[in-house]
Amino acid sequence: MTAESGTGGVKTTGGTSIDGAALLTRIRGWAAELGFGAIGVADIDLGDAEAGLAAWLDAGFHGGMDYMARHGMKRARPAELVPGTLRVISARLDYWPDAAPADAALADGERAYVSRYALGRDYHKVLRARLQKLAERIGAEVPHAYRVFTDSAPILEVELASRNGLGWRGKHTLLLDRSAGSYFFLGEIFTDLPLPLDAPVVPHCGSCTACIDACPTGAIVAPYRVDARRCISYLTIELKGAIPEELRPLLGNRIYGCDDCQLACPWNRFARLTREPDFAPRHRLDAARLVELFGWSAADFAERTAGTPIHRIGFESWLRNIAVALGNAPHSAEVVAALQARADDDSTLVREHVAWALARQAAAAA
Repeated sequence: MTAESGTGGVKTTGGTSIDGAALLTRIRGWAAELGFGAIGVADIDLGDAEAGLAAWLDAGFHGGMDYMARHGMKRARPAELVPGTLRVISARLDYWPDAAPADAALADGERAYVSRYALGRDYHKVLRARLQKLAERIGAEVPHAYRVFTDSAPILEVELASRNGLGWRGKHTLLLDRSAGSYFFLGEIFTDLPLPLDAPVVPHCGSCTACIDACPTGAIVAPYRVDARRCISYLTIELKGAIPEELRPLLGNRIYGCDDCQLACPWNRFARLTREPDFAPRHRLDAARLVELFGWSAADFAERTAGTPIHRIGFESWLRNIAVALGNAPHSAEVVAALQARADDDSTLVREHVAWALARQAAAAA
């Protein structure tokens, strides 16, 4: 494919010329039919983002996510990931479910808090299937070489989306949009179609620091800079070993992920409930009691989290996280009994966190 200079046209390898702007308008229509909130088209030149990525890695802020350092600058070089790529189409899919109020769940120390994006079906499966359909629909109109990605490759998703008009990078490093807040997933189509580029939008965070102030562990160490090693989402999902003791009390009842920086963001008052039924809460995880979840067997965990994002952390990390939350829970005989029932768990990791939680409960009783 080649672009016709100055016309915004798209010329196929067969020599057929197509109006690029008209094609992009049709692509937006097809995306809306598939349930996407919006799409944007960005160039692949992300060279000016490499210095920030290198500094973040050099500071060790990626923690144990070795793959972040392994891929290095490839994240900022889309054409190295998929040779021949000329444009990246970013797509947005709303996920905020009709669930028990998040603030009420966080305020109840006997209940578990699961990040709202993880209450339903695994977004990787939902979003990737939609992206594939969109890419195929484009190909039926204009043949193109493409690949689709959903948090499954070294890509600077927010950087691309902030360049193509889908939003701006907030101080918590997530993408923000004035009409949709930040409760949405991002996915990409790498294509060799030289589509017209979308213009970036003006940031609208101003002097607000609500997200920074709200972070329970102080993981947002500066505007636009997150130390993953302190982030509750990292600690409860990505970290495979012991959660640092000094951070455990700060986790509260958050057993999978954290939404605090988004809940505090003023722009999320404009966020929309998702229309995607796959993201509806499963097994009452939006309001489940910690003691109940801690009583699950390995078979229960496998069955009840199948097809959800939670499944990938495994049963051991699940119990580790809940043990910490039970240590932070209001003291009660029920909580102590639940912890004591796993004091001799087969996992050294689980036993360690249970022992810590029992000590917390004993201190609370005293």
